[in-house]
Amino acid sequence: MKYVIETHKLSKWYGIVLGLSDVSLQIEPGITGILGPNGAGKSTFLKLVTGQIKPNIGTVTIMGQKVRNNYSLFSRIGFCPEQDSFYEEMTGWEFVTNLLKLHNFSHPEIEARAGEVLKIVELENDKDRIIKSYSRGMRQRLKFAQAIAHEPDIIILDEPLNGMDPLGRRKIIRLIKKYKAQGKTILASSHVLPEIEAMTNKIILIHQGMIFAQGDIQGIRDLIETHPHIVSIKCNNPVKLASEFIKKDYVLKVNFSSTPDVLLVETNNREEFFSFLPSFFVKYNIEVDEISSLDDNLQAVFDYLVGT
Repeated sequence: MKYVIETHKLSKWYGIVLGLSDVSLQIEPGITGILGPNGAGKSTFLKLVTGQIKPNIGTVTIMGQKVRNNYSLFSRIGFCPEQDSFYEEMTGWEFVTNLLKLHNFSHPEIEARAGEVLKIVELENDKDRIIKSYSRGMRQRLKFAQAIAHEPDIIILDEPLNGMDPLGRRKIIRLIKKYKAQGKTILASSHVLPEIEAMTNKIILIHQGMIFAQGDIQGIRDLIETHPHIVSIKCNNPVKLASEFIKKDYVLKVNFSSTPDVLLVETNNREEFFSFLPSFFVKYNIEVDEISSLDDNLQAVFDYLVGT
């Protein structure tokens, strides 16, 4: 079967609030990233795919089977939710082992699987602590552990890297790629482009409950590189900077910020703009305290594309 997950005209609304609109997709094995700003409809889509909520219109199938109330299919799916949903007084060990009991594993299998998966996410030394005492990163790793403990064929991850430190993010990304190498299908959502880019080059771009694009991540990277960017520069001579920048074809606009010594520059060619800066600072003896891009993020790209 070429496509593992398929949706057709999938729509969901909550009263007058639209959660997802007319989504038709075909997802192949491997890692697919669901990319979109907060509130875009990512969680609604993943809850529909995993059968947790019922669509108002449309269908979703996994391996050719309808998902809703298909309990035999659920054992082949692992789900890591965005929001925490723990029994806080349980220990990490109790949480994972009790969930494994729902899959009808034998007691020895439960003990072996729980021990292995807690070791994988580096919680073996904290397995007897109550979940209420876990840090945010530990809680995130525990959610990931329960999603993979029963060795599902399909792993659905909703913002799996939230709350993790950089080292923890890298480790989870390596695990996700490892499961891809084992032939599993992984669907992972994020509102942070570099997180998805580190996992896969296959993306689904979602905005306001609608699919904006599906394909190679390079397309999104190109959009980010070419849309106008606002750069903030804090220095000792913003007036001189402004007088030089307005002469450049790749500078669209310059503004003085309400913050002292800060200049805001809008450019449509980041590469040329940033390559020009070092020599300019040296030439005019300008002391720079800070340079930052105010809109180098996914939300800014969406705002630019939809004209907001």
